[in-house]
Amino acid sequence: MSLTTTAERWVIKVGSSLVTDEGRGLDRQAIARWADQLAGLSAAGAQLILVSSGAIAEGMQRLGWPVRPRQIHELQAAAAVGQMGLIEAYQQAFAMHHLKCAQILLTHADLVDRSRYLNARSTLQTLLGLGVLPIINENDTVVTDEIKFGDNDTLAALVANLIEADTLVILTDQAGLFDADPRKHPHARLISSGDAGDPHLEEVAGGAGSAVGRGGMLTKVLAAKRAARSGASTIIASGREPSVLTRLAAGQSIGTRLNATMNRLSARKQWMSDHLQLAGAVSLDQGATRALVEQGRSLLPVGVKAVEGEFARGDVVACLGPDGATIARGIVNYGSADVRRIAGHPSSAIEALLGFIEEAELIHRDNLVLL
Repeated sequence: MSLTTTAERWVIKVGSSLVTDEGRGLDRQAIARWADQLAGLSAAGAQLILVSSGAIAEGMQRLGWPVRPRQIHELQAAAAVGQMGLIEAYQQAFAMHHLKCAQILLTHADLVDRSRYLNARSTLQTLLGLGVLPIINENDTVVTDEIKFGDNDTLAALVANLIEADTLVILTDQAGLFDADPRKHPHARLISSGDAGDPHLEEVAGGAGSAVGRGGMLTKVLAAKRAARSGASTIIASGREPSVLTRLAAGQSIGTRLNATMNRLSARKQWMSDHLQLAGAVSLDQGATRALVEQGRSLLPVGVKAVEGEFARGDVVACLGPDGATIARGIVNYGSADVRRIAGHPSSAIEALLGFIEEAELIHRDNLVLL
């Protein structure tokens, strides 16, 4: 779809290899080229959010580190040093087009907490309304193994869900998704289009990322699947293509387009589906699984066979089918200790077992999202 006829909301993710000089600090000429294209899209009426890697690579260069560190505190230090240069470079580049930008750093904890999730959404909506271009990165300076997104592909998909974008563009150093690894199979063919969430695409995707970045093709396919839950289609394309964003906006077919075919989730259910880490899980019997998946019912304690983890009332937990696969997640009405006591019992027995009753349902269907 061309931006000359329809204004859209885009989330555009640019990988480390596209904004750095092969890991030797920032490539300011490349950043200037991205600013040129983004300014053109903005002038055509698009609302844009940029998710940009590059802070750690810039920090490595400033600190004189030739190899990406493995220790989390060293990565945090590199990010703290490099983030200043990254935003400075973007600010100078966008200023040439009289385009204001804003820096936003996020962790998964910001999106798990419902209040902070809504605050982040409100801030982004306000910035877009003001014509300001948000530049988002993971807050690597405070991230830990428990809360990190792990790659900016996932972060970009979460942002697309957060602001209900029309299109997610993931720019990489690959031409798109192939039916085999083109580095090993010279006759591999580019997959020009498909449906986000198609299991076959996850099978053919794979391979490690570059020495500078972290995300491989599989993370991009999974990001497209996640973005589709809010109705966003995803384009995976090479950032080496000349004027790639301008050409995509004009309707050219470049790279791989993964179309959103899922029904758009409500904002509350979207928030639940975007949890990367959960407080715990409940294992369900066949009857409860059928009631959730086929009949759209609430989860009752009678259908629970086992409880994993420690969680409190109001936490988001996973619902596991008889085969152990996650079939749903939802906001639980009872803490884990209480769930263990009422598991396998009818709702009529809750008050006798606990001495009180919060709800007849363990998870009400309004607070449950199927995966």
